[in-house]
Amino acid sequence: MASMDDAAFVQILDHALADATQRAGHWLACRPGCNACCHGVFAISSLDADRLNRGYQELRLTDPERAGSVATRCEETRARLSDDFPGDPLTGLLGEDEDSEARFQDFANEEVCPVLNPESGTCDLYEHRPVTCRVFGPPVRSSEGFGVCELCFQGAPETEIERCELHLPPSEQEDELIHPHGDWRTIVAFALKT
Repeated sequence: MASMDDAAFVQILDHALADATQRAGHWLACRPGCNACCHGVFAISSLDADRLNRGYQELRLTDPERAGSVATRCEETRARLSDDFPGDPLTGLLGEDEDSEARFQDFANEEVCPVLNPESGTCDLYEHRPVTCRVFGPPVRSSEGFGVCELCFQGAPETEIERCELHLPPSEQEDELIHPHGDWRTIVAFALKT
């Protein structure tokens, strides 16, 4: 049941992204091979981790060689990051205390996502990517204003950025889906069970 709910949630996100992308037109630099957003780790939810793992299992069946490359990159990333991981490197869970959260701010900001295919410059688990990846690029409103990819909307007036805002579903929808998975956070390299 959760995967069906997640599929519906992903469909809502993808529809919102398609709408924002159409409105953004030339202001949006995102294209296959543009992967600046794939550098630097970020926290993902248990729901994101579940989705990534389902995608990885599908990839193992459809393209074992590519899945093996993903597994190798994940193992190499975990090895590089384990000593300074701001949480439990054995489970991959990020710490929730103040010190761990502060350490995460400067943690692995240059690390390349292990799911990024270095040859094609595209995501090997694109259809199963985390929410953060799905909504990056178009303007997203937060309490601090609009967050926009540094490569997009260069020279755009604030009114144009506002017009192209990505309208996300209420956060409660995602929260309801996360709850059955347990409310924990990790990063991509530790999320994938390779």
